[in-house]
Amino acid sequence: MIALSLAEIAEVVGGQTHDIPDPSVQVTGPVVRDSREVLPGSLFVAFVGERVDGHDFANAVVEAGAVALLASRPVGVPAIVVDDVQSALGALARHVVRRLGATLVALTGSAGKTSTKDLIAQVLARKAPTVFTPGSLNNEIGLPLTALSATDETRFLVLEMGARGIGHIRYLTDLTPPQIGLVLNVGTAHIGEFGGREQIAQAKGELVEALPENGAAILNADDPLVRAMASRTKAKVILFGESGEADVRAENVRLTDSGQPAFSLHTPSGCSEVTMRLYGEHHVSNALAAAAVAHELGMSADEIATALSEAGSLSRWRMEVTERPDGVTIVNDAYNANPESMRAALRALAAMGKGRRTWAVLGKMAELGDEALAEHDAVGRLAVRLNVGKLVAVGGREASWLQLGAYNEGSWGEESVHVSDAQAAVDLLRSELRPGDVVLVKASRSVGLESVAQALVEAGTEGEVAAR
Repeated sequence: MIALSLAEIAEVVGGQTHDIPDPSVQVTGPVVRDSREVLPGSLFVAFVGERVDGHDFANAVVEAGAVALLASRPVGVPAIVVDDVQSALGALARHVVRRLGATLVALTGSAGKTSTKDLIAQVLARKAPTVFTPGSLNNEIGLPLTALSATDETRFLVLEMGARGIGHIRYLTDLTPPQIGLVLNVGTAHIGEFGGREQIAQAKGELVEALPENGAAILNADDPLVRAMASRTKAKVILFGESGEADVRAENVRLTDSGQPAFSLHTPSGCSEVTMRLYGEHHVSNALAAAAVAHELGMSADEIATALSEAGSLSRWRMEVTERPDGVTIVNDAYNANPESMRAALRALAAMGKGRRTWAVLGKMAELGDEALAEHDAVGRLAVRLNVGKLVAVGGREASWLQLGAYNEGSWGEESVHVSDAQAAVDLLRSELRPGDVVLVKASRSVGLESVAQALVEAGTEGEVAAR
């Protein structure tokens, strides 16, 4: 964080200082909410959770080097006490962002946010110091903590913004007003909470509404609901996609034999060839979005193409590919799942598995509301249509819908099997995997299927396989 004194912070957040002998002492380290992340000079934010009360760590964090806590009650060590810790954290982030000399890039969408954010960060880092959201910490707590990690040297601040309802993104853009706003897509993720795709579009479009007139709205030309958001902003509009009308577009899209996308990148400043290290054709759209941001910030087509071709995955369990010594390939995409990302992952599996036996180990997609049965059935059917060797549906009711879809689509009922839990999936695969097989593991985060992928990776060619 940029250096601020405790007195300045107290004024910004409207708090009272307690047990602070010298209010001129500065916060020079990171602002954190996890006591394990405290460094000398830190400000520790004491949240009260369902299981853990941050105030209980007051003495420990000060001993570890924190100069003070941002707290909701006095704790006997240096603290700035406020009525609402979350609101105070947001106010501090808003203050720091206004003082930064950085360009703020914000992005949202139903699928691909984290992968695209990682691409943008890697491309822009070639131009100037860049700070970006770690993982998918894209909510009202994670976003201000990311913003507060920027320093005086930061020139680009890339923030992922998530939403579970109308007004959520508006709140986040109030904390960290963006200069560039990117909307990837409007899908069915969280549709059970929103009530429909139109409501999702309404929520995602709050990002472009927050842009200043001299800003830029970067919109997906291939998604009609996103493209329509052009009418909701006074900022310049830049379209990306495979449409011929897109300002930044891909032509000659193809997959390598290993399932990695390649394409010709066309920007208003020139053209260049891209071959990505990531897996799956869905990354083409993510790469174009990143390219559009980089173009707006002055990078050439060749610079962008080189950066995209060298970029890797920065976040765990997102199409994380491991080649075992025995020739089995494990694709761990178990961080989360929705219908769009499930379809993309299955297509990537089909591309990677040409000439090889393929397995799709899938679990439920959460928060689909009334669409849950139809969407799970459709994913099961798609696995068969793509000639996936076998679908292993893991878990309860939703998994049974996946299996039933595949069963009804298949010819002999041998294309799918339903197992009760992760351990059962591991046991099945342990007994049936052969060298050269490709295994995709994917489900919503709550299912915990990363344990299956991790167990298979650790198994290698010898030893016992056990889900953790």
